[in-house]
Amino acid sequence: MTTTHVKINVPGNHLMVGVLGQHDELLTLVEDHFPDATVLVRGNEITVQGPTAERVGRLFEELVVMVEAGHSVEPAALERMVDMVNADVRPSEVLTDEVVRPVRGRGVHPRSAGQKRYVDAIRRNVITFGLGPAGTGKSWLAVAMATQALQDKQVDRIILTRPAVEAGERLGFLPGDLMAKVDPYLRPLYDALHDMAGTDGAQRLLERGAVEVAPLAFMRGRTLNSSFIILDEAQNTSPEQMKMFLTRIGFGSRAVVTGDTTQVDVAGGRSGLTGLEDVLGAIDGLEFVHLDRRDVVRHRIVGDIVSAYEAHEAGRATGADTATTVSDDPPTDPVGQ
Repeated sequence: MTTTHVKINVPGNHLMVGVLGQHDELLTLVEDHFPDATVLVRGNEITVQGPTAERVGRLFEELVVMVEAGHSVEPAALERMVDMVNADVRPSEVLTDEVVRPVRGRGVHPRSAGQKRYVDAIRRNVITFGLGPAGTGKSWLAVAMATQALQDKQVDRIILTRPAVEAGERLGFLPGDLMAKVDPYLRPLYDALHDMAGTDGAQRLLERGAVEVAPLAFMRGRTLNSSFIILDEAQNTSPEQMKMFLTRIGFGSRAVVTGDTTQVDVAGGRSGLTGLEDVLGAIDGLEFVHLDRRDVVRHRIVGDIVSAYEAHEAGRATGADTATTVSDDPPTDPVGQ
């Protein structure tokens, strides 16, 4: 096996802590991910030796770019950077793409290659479907893109909608006006909007009608022009509701549809999202983006939970296929013998 040597010169000793991490925490993680590579550090020079030296060298080069740009790389971010480098994606292009700068705090950026694909798809399409498990930032990034479009005057308003379907439990009668009744269902979108615009800013947007919140049932009969529309939890729409929603899109509008087909709560399991890509996938200006456990940006354990469920479902599907294969054998007919 060919052994490769790669040298990375870090432009300044002051950047070394950012590249290697506090107490060499990032360096240790890199060595754990690439056990067949030997990493030597002397001054501001990093030398990598071994079969995966080129890949490890690219990872350190990307770390240098991130640190030079003023970004602090946490261990969780490094884990995602490793996935990107292994997929021949440049982490610096993904993690420095600012979607919107909230009223307070740092700018919102994609945090994985899948999230970057999702954001780019929203930018270039009229309708984008973001499909994936919990924690992949589907709704968060959709609201961020909507806020940016409103700030840039690309649209006149943001419309947030969601089917009013409970997740496995009946909440019963909800008192109050329309906003009070739909508030529990749309709370995740509210939370994201408050993060982007601030509590006072979000309230002002709602009061002047720049942000409209409505249950999906209220979309029928409307034509939505110059709007950024987000349909959240779309796996809980019926096929009829999905068709109704998609035909509301008017001129100058963009729509983002988010959902997770593994968490269908709609009665009878007839989800308007299931199989939709086969129907609409060839339409120009419409794109489906699939996110997975590698795009989960919540606590590490969320990604592990998603992986465990995926493995379990795959095992069940394999068992079902085997059972089907056995049962498909033609039965013995004693009468015909």
